[in-house]
Amino acid sequence: MHEWPLWEVFIRSKNGLHHKHAGSLHAADAEMAIENARDVYTRRNEGNSIWVVPSIEITASNPKDGDTLFEAAKNKIYRHPTFYQLPDEVNNM
Repeated sequence: MHEWPLWEVFIRSKNGLHHKHAGSLHAADAEMAIENARDVYTRRNEGNSIWVVPSIEITASNPKDGDTLFEAAKNKIYRHPTFYQLPDEVNNM
């Protein structure tokens, strides 16, 4: 028996700025994956955009390599403005 490929589904909500991973599903092709994603993950009309990506096309880093992978960013403190003094008038930053 041939199994359909696995697709990862990303939905952008109507008031959202970016897509969020909603889940996975099996479908024969991209068009079917979008239709199935709409039926499964946006039943209450909460989305305004759907992305589907074949799971086999996703490459992920290994969590064990996290320390060495992100080490370079830790040495660039200028990217993290934690040493700036903010005026009292500035809230929620």
